[in-house]
Amino acid sequence: MKITMKDGSMREAGFQEEAGRNAFRHTTAHILAQAVKRLYPDTRCAVGPSIADGFYYDFDFSFRFSEENFAEVEAEMRKIVRENLQLKHFTADREKALEILEERNEPYKIEMLKEMPEDEEISFFRQGEYLEMCAGPHVAYTSAVKAFKLLSVAGAYWRGDEKNKMLTRIYGTSFPEKGMLEEYLNRLEEARKRDHRKLGKELGLFTLLEEGPGFPFFLPKGLILKNLLIDYWRKLHTREGYVEISTPIMLNRRLWETSGHWEHYRDKMYTTVIDGADFAVKPMSCPGGMLVYKMEPRSYRDFPMRISELGLIHRNEKSGTLHGLMRVRCCTQDDAHIFMMPEQIPDEIKGVVRLIDEVYSDFGFKYHVELSTRPENAIGSDEDWEMATNGLKNALEDLKLPYAVNEGDGAFYGPKIDFHLEDSIGRTWQCGTIQLDFQLPQRFEAEYIGEDGRKHRPVMIHRVVFGSIERFLGILIEHFAGKFPLWLSPVQVKILPVSDKSLDYAKEIEGILQSEGLRCEVDERTEKIGYKIRAAQLEKIPYMLILGEKEVQAGSVSVRERESGDLGSMTVEELLDILRGKM
Repeated sequence: MKITMKDGSMREAGFQEEAGRNAFRHTTAHILAQAVKRLYPDTRCAVGPSIADGFYYDFDFSFRFSEENFAEVEAEMRKIVRENLQLKHFTADREKALEILEERNEPYKIEMLKEMPEDEEISFFRQGEYLEMCAGPHVAYTSAVKAFKLLSVAGAYWRGDEKNKMLTRIYGTSFPEKGMLEEYLNRLEEARKRDHRKLGKELGLFTLLEEGPGFPFFLPKGLILKNLLIDYWRKLHTREGYVEISTPIMLNRRLWETSGHWEHYRDKMYTTVIDGADFAVKPMSCPGGMLVYKMEPRSYRDFPMRISELGLIHRNEKSGTLHGLMRVRCCTQDDAHIFMMPEQIPDEIKGVVRLIDEVYSDFGFKYHVELSTRPENAIGSDEDWEMATNGLKNALEDLKLPYAVNEGDGAFYGPKIDFHLEDSIGRTWQCGTIQLDFQLPQRFEAEYIGEDGRKHRPVMIHRVVFGSIERFLGILIEHFAGKFPLWLSPVQVKILPVSDKSLDYAKEIEGILQSEGLRCEVDERTEKIGYKIRAAQLEKIPYMLILGEKEVQAGSVSVRERESGDLGSMTVEELLDILRGKM
């Protein structure tokens, strides 16, 4: 399809290309805005960008717009598509652009115009009677948009500022073929069924209460799950030569000024005053790790020094961004810091990449990699940034690991490698990260004695594998739809006595399984066995043991497996052989 660029030039771009998708969905946002203006002429338009998997548009309505209005808006959008309107590009000087926007009574566009450079030519696109100040790109004709759907309505402050007016944001998606839209909507429905907030409540894993927005409460089964992840993490890190530390949750302002967080991260930090001095609750663990490093003299013989920390961190996230376990204000970050000499950089980065690859493979995730480069607010010299960025590039290329470059999205102290894992229904999540840092060792004046007997500055790697335990748990809940593999299930076996007559035998079986390290429960309720089986299925228990008089007499167990159903009668030892094989 042909797309029109900001300068009015045309180019070919397929929907499979990012540029093509963005133009296609941005055009759909314009079709939405045109439909809204036709139906509700006094509505003011704000902005309507394309986003991952779709688009949105922010409007200032004179009435309460809701999803009940979607049908008439979509009907009008279909008319606009059938009209096959050409998207015509033109430019205007500042004075003419202001005249156009004032005539159309678009105050939000006027505000944006006034912030543009005085000498900049203003780009517009027209489709039929609808006109918008916009840089594009767009497809050439509205008829290209074959399939679309409005999805939801939300509130959004103008320009994301809580001091500004709350606008109405309409989310939607679009595709060049109806089949692609249907596939996407089916995926959305599957995602709704897997929503970790819903499953977390149903399975008794965690809760979020109004007394602590953004601060999750882990319930007994959820804490088992969390601790299983931590035990797994600790075993891997012990094997890989890490030592584990724990640093304070709150440290004074001087530390955060030294690290640069007070200047560059202050709006995300919780602060307080103790004995007349400013303190901050840690938003990350690295400055505390630097203090541990500096506690005693270090030698090149100590390197590489791998230090891990399950740090409880707090970040002042805006209430509108909070989302279950995925975006919280308090989480356990599986942090680690590796101190090394410059020549050790490639091997250490490769070692971390291999560790992350092993973890994601164990959980059944595919992933892709991005290299994020120097941001605008970076600290440090050009030479340090170039050396750090090349260090990451060279490691990825030595590993023959394909990567995309994400320009300007590095941490303020160094470039990073981000790992985006793909779950069972094709969604991607950014979890693991590797950051190469020359800056903190300099700011904290960290040193080691080299082989030459002189003082040198170490290089530092920051890295996480899960990202945060809480977020990774949320991803796992949705990835497995609550049906965790046997080793990760909070309850692995549910024992279901048919009646009180088999309750003692059920307790005996429970003791045998527990002695083997298995997590099991007996359903002692005086309910019918069919009810107990359905309840265990809703709890997504991997194995159910039905014990009636026949099983008591034979000293056997009747086994049901979560996916396969009835496995028949077997001895306890035969059951244990099956369970051991799946652990």
